[in-house]
Amino acid sequence: MHAEVLINLPARRLDRTFSYRIPSELEGQVITGSLVQISFGRQNIEGYVTGLSDPDESEPEGIKDLTAVIDKGPVFTHEQLNLALWMSSYYLCPTVSALQTIIMPRLAHSSRQAPGLWPLKTPEIESLFKRAPSQKAAWETALSQPGLTRLELAAAAKVSVSAIDALTAKGMLTAKKRAGKNPFPLNNFIESRPFDLTAQQKTAFDSIFDRLKKKEHQVFLLNGITGSGKTEVYCHGVSAALGMGRQALILVPEIALTPQMLNTFYSRFGEQVAILHSRLSDGERHDEWMRIKEGSANVVLGTRSALFAPVQNPGLIVIDEEHEPSYKQEESPRYHARTTALEIARNKGAVAVLGSATPSVESFFSAFCAGAYQLLTISERVEKRSLPQVHVVDMRKEIKKGNQELFSQALLTLIKNRLGKNEQIILFLNRRGFSTFISCRECGQVMKCPHCDISLTYHINGRLICHYCNYTAGAPRFCPSCKSGYMSYFGTGTQKIEFEIKRLFPDARVLRMDSDVTSRKGSHQKILDAFCQGKADILIGTQMIAKGLDIPAVTLVGVVNADLTLYMPDFRAAERTFQLLTQVAGRTGRSDRGGEVLIQTHSPEHFAITSASEHDYQSFFEQEIKNREILNYPPFSFLGRFLVTGTVQMEVENTANTLYSIMSKIVNSEGLYNQVQIFNAVPAPVSRIKNRHRWHLIFKALQIKQLQDISRACLNEFDRRYPSAKTRIIVDIEPQNMF
Repeated sequence: MHAEVLINLPARRLDRTFSYRIPSELEGQVITGSLVQISFGRQNIEGYVTGLSDPDESEPEGIKDLTAVIDKGPVFTHEQLNLALWMSSYYLCPTVSALQTIIMPRLAHSSRQAPGLWPLKTPEIESLFKRAPSQKAAWETALSQPGLTRLELAAAAKVSVSAIDALTAKGMLTAKKRAGKNPFPLNNFIESRPFDLTAQQKTAFDSIFDRLKKKEHQVFLLNGITGSGKTEVYCHGVSAALGMGRQALILVPEIALTPQMLNTFYSRFGEQVAILHSRLSDGERHDEWMRIKEGSANVVLGTRSALFAPVQNPGLIVIDEEHEPSYKQEESPRYHARTTALEIARNKGAVAVLGSATPSVESFFSAFCAGAYQLLTISERVEKRSLPQVHVVDMRKEIKKGNQELFSQALLTLIKNRLGKNEQIILFLNRRGFSTFISCRECGQVMKCPHCDISLTYHINGRLICHYCNYTAGAPRFCPSCKSGYMSYFGTGTQKIEFEIKRLFPDARVLRMDSDVTSRKGSHQKILDAFCQGKADILIGTQMIAKGLDIPAVTLVGVVNADLTLYMPDFRAAERTFQLLTQVAGRTGRSDRGGEVLIQTHSPEHFAITSASEHDYQSFFEQEIKNREILNYPPFSFLGRFLVTGTVQMEVENTANTLYSIMSKIVNSEGLYNQVQIFNAVPAPVSRIKNRHRWHLIFKALQIKQLQDISRACLNEFDRRYPSAKTRIIVDIEPQNMF
């Protein structure tokens, strides 16, 4: 018997299966889905068995035996393998990279796999501990906290593990397998009942329910303005799917959004909810995965990777805030969760709901113009609440008035007014740190990262930090180039906003929420809980506070600088700006108190800002789609990108130019020059990261299959010509980030 093995080496040249003989001693232990060890070249590596076959009479010369079976499995299902093959074909990534992203997380050594220890009732306890105080402390801890592992119990009792072993030897502790522990205890969640739907919510839900009832696949784009109750429509859809004996999957773009969504879904569906995201420990992730697989959790809530949870019969898949670029993974496999979710929904016959107040241009085009999705619209807020009034402040005029500070007089007046009324405020700036860069005023030297082609950001702790590779250094008092002491700090981040607000309003209670203060587990929840409970007056943050939050006491949102994303070297710059402004504006006006938004900008006439100030998605879309059509950008074409990296700049440049030459010849030979456009290879906007130089090649095609076929042919030809190339070629199909 032979096994077809997909080896665990994520390389294009090895992206196929290799045949291995199953030795007699391993017969019966190998199945499709087994994880095995094989000899490949001079090394022993892992591989995945994707199929078995009976060999012909003549075996291939040099065929090797499997070395060992690591896990009989199956560690993946036939459906998971097919999805991995689809991802490999669509995104041109190694199949093994896709498969490892999909399959269950493996735990090599996890405390959660260790048995728990439970106390047994034993007579004359006091006499047993007269000369063993450590054992007594451990015993009392075991009584109050049964089920801890050996190491956990020792740590909790502050004793050595020998004391635990002594109790076990005396028969006072017994070991049992522990049940999975929910990483988010339900003690703080109060059960709630469904709200009555508004007329528009009900119309949207009825369309979803109709397809669920008929068990028909359909993609809906739920375009509901901020505060319109899209989450309530999701909850009704989840309840309907569960009532039909199916499961539901809800994706959110960021971990910061999960606390409030958890509150909503746990209060409605209780222990049926499982949570999956990157901040879980390995053990917690494994436990949640097993709850889903065993059917005790039929509602899965999480970020991008939750898409691959082992739900057997999903009826509803929701992509909340579907426009968010964070749904695209930025390392191999570079899949987009939205596109992959739609493929899963199609294969499973599930209903897919893409929800957003500011849909991506591509999704809205598919619904509004192409008819590929069914458009559901909710144009009113719940309880007929009004959208907040938006004021746009031209910061050019502020400068002419002599105000060169961070805040306009109008924004300061509104902040003072809200603080006087004991109302809450959100201040938004999509840049962390204190100052964007430090420069010498005498020679012009800018403090840059030695490993990346980017300036270092000054943080309030006196450190300069690279936001690409995390290199850090102390801020210099003197210029390292000319030794001048005239060092100036330029630009503004959330730390400076916090500093200035505390200086201007010393009695205000201020919280900041950005990636610098949310790196620890549970930090998002802690900050949001404090703000929601009224323990702070002002919340300052980056894009993680711009969406999904429902805090009724917030009556003012201030956008400190709306121009940060507007002039980025990206054809989606206007779209991203409109989305951010509209989303952050939607955080206010969610109660009877109403709300106001103030946007500070140097480009008040730009259509992205005027449309956002009027809460007018349609007018933004009409202008943006004209621009896209003129330039033949998505949705009128499909975009691809080759990013070439390496340690030697000339090698990187030569590789990028060679790829351009090969692709141009393929396009011309196939007669596709009217359907495929290739841009010259150029340095990437950030031309060096972590000591690796970066060039990229961008190309467009009218059809996605054209893009994939040409990319594949180009890579194959390059690999044939240069099998030992030292540069790395990263393939990005439908990229969301051009840096």
